[in-house]
Amino acid sequence: MNKQLRLLCLFILFSLFLCVGFAGAGDTAEKNPFTPKAFAIRYWDKEIRSGLPKPPFLVSKASPLSAAEAAAFLKLVSGNSLSTRLPEFCAAAKLLCFPEVGPRLEKHDKDANFAVYRDNNFTNYGTGRPGGLDSFKNYSEGENIPVNDFRRYSRDSAGHKDGFLSYGTNGNVVQQSFHTYAAGATGGTGEFKHYADETNVPNLGFTSYSDNANGRTQSFSSYSENGNAGEQTFTSYGKNGNGPTNVFASYGTESNVVGSGFSNYAETANAANDTFKGYGIDMNNPTNTFSNYAAGGNGAVERFSSYRDKANVGADSFTSYAKAANAADIGFSNYGKSFNEGTDTFTTYAKSSDGETKVGFTSYGVNNTFKDYEKKGTTVSFARYTNISTTLSVSASSVSGSLVNKWVEPGKFFREKMMKEGTVMPMPDIKDKMPERSFLPRSILSKLPFSVSKIDELKQVFKASDNGSMEKMMKDSLEECERAPSSGETKRCVGSLEDMIDFATSVLGRNVAVRTTQNVNGSKKSVVVGPVRGINGGKVTQSVSCHQSLFPYLLYYCHAVPKVRVYEADLLDPKTKAKINRGVAICHLDTSDWSPTHGAFLSLGSVPGRIEVCHWIFENDMAWTIAD
Repeated sequence: MNKQLRLLCLFILFSLFLCVGFAGAGDTAEKNPFTPKAFAIRYWDKEIRSGLPKPPFLVSKASPLSAAEAAAFLKLVSGNSLSTRLPEFCAAAKLLCFPEVGPRLEKHDKDANFAVYRDNNFTNYGTGRPGGLDSFKNYSEGENIPVNDFRRYSRDSAGHKDGFLSYGTNGNVVQQSFHTYAAGATGGTGEFKHYADETNVPNLGFTSYSDNANGRTQSFSSYSENGNAGEQTFTSYGKNGNGPTNVFASYGTESNVVGSGFSNYAETANAANDTFKGYGIDMNNPTNTFSNYAAGGNGAVERFSSYRDKANVGADSFTSYAKAANAADIGFSNYGKSFNEGTDTFTTYAKSSDGETKVGFTSYGVNNTFKDYEKKGTTVSFARYTNISTTLSVSASSVSGSLVNKWVEPGKFFREKMMKEGTVMPMPDIKDKMPERSFLPRSILSKLPFSVSKIDELKQVFKASDNGSMEKMMKDSLEECERAPSSGETKRCVGSLEDMIDFATSVLGRNVAVRTTQNVNGSKKSVVVGPVRGINGGKVTQSVSCHQSLFPYLLYYCHAVPKVRVYEADLLDPKTKAKINRGVAICHLDTSDWSPTHGAFLSLGSVPGRIEVCHWIFENDMAWTIAD
């Protein structure tokens, strides 16, 4: 009888817990033991034996879902119907998801000034309008995932002017699309200035832009400048146009790993005039593809001046460029003068063009391949064409600091001897540029697809458009996660706190600690190194480093790093000597497997295996070690 009574009491007590646990969205881990965050905290206690306090910076990244929300969304995931509640899921779980943007069908017969605007789909805007001026200022500025779509904008207009100033600047995962923009327009101008500058993963697409237009002028100034890892595509841009004029100035300057694709650009156009000036200057590994550019055109004038000048590496491909063109005048001046040798490929370049076509290369870079290049009937001149013996590609040790700093921020990498009290050193920008997100509960995470082969399923779940920013963002992260580990590397991508704990303890054991730099004070300034403490007594050890990846939910790329020393150091203000930060630095002692073009060697002036390389742990990144 007593046994039955005890069981009844336990059942009532458990039922009370359930009632509290599923009370609603206001639950917190501290009050409700059934939330995902509470489960993650218990998992930490079970798996980690160091006895150290749980780091608030990491615990705060656990899923904020309530118990009831977690159960409801798990049911939707299991039934493959999560996409039907995606906005609620993204908001409750604190994820990065694209907004659903409805079309705006009004035509606007008068001039419009759009300021501080975002997330719109303009359809038939300015269509057939005579004259007028529309301006976009501070449009989608400083936003996470701004999505804008312009369809048939200024189509068939006459003398209509469009101005985009500070459009999509300082954004995260910017997706902007222009479909049949100014197609069939007569006269008028389109000006893009400070377009998508300093954005993270911009995806900008122009389809049939100025197609069949007559005498229209477009200019791109400071376009995608200082951007990071994005793509611009121009499809059928100016195709079949009459006298189209396009100017690209300071396009992609100082951007990092940005690609541009020009397909059917100015194809079969009459008297096209395109100028690329300062295109890809000081970029890091730009990739540009020109397919059927000015092919079949009449009297086209194409100029590439200071194209990809002083860039790091880079690769450009020209396929059927000016093929079957009539009286084309194509000039490459100071083209491809990369800091480290780039690659250029010309296939069927100027093939079948008439005798009046002129092609000139002046001060052209190295490592270029010409296939099916038309020589008969075409005037081709090569002046000061750089050969391998006179290339700008040089060893890192001979590069000046000012040139290196174009790609490697001062203080981003340093030598171990700098970790000494009293050292004055520059601190790079350690601020987290990623959009804020949270981990998913492991129960939900395990039900979601996670591989490049299942990208279509992921796109369906997160409602990602074909070839859009979300698809590229997810695919790039998945490819990095699936990349074969380098020699001696152990790695794993983790989307839950439990998965991160499992990986760290599998490498280091259960007696572990995790650290990050305390704050971002001192970023982009000089700091004084205060008292320094070597982790694990300053001995050579191993670490598990975790770096954020761009994904809808918080995703970390974690990898085991052998042969390192890890340090904690007070960072002081140079003037007042007051403590402003507590930095965590990691020094890699074996760099023999690193790439010779790694930024560390560009800035420190050495080669793989010759020196150790140290760097700070940036905001929201972390280093796991064996606990002292």
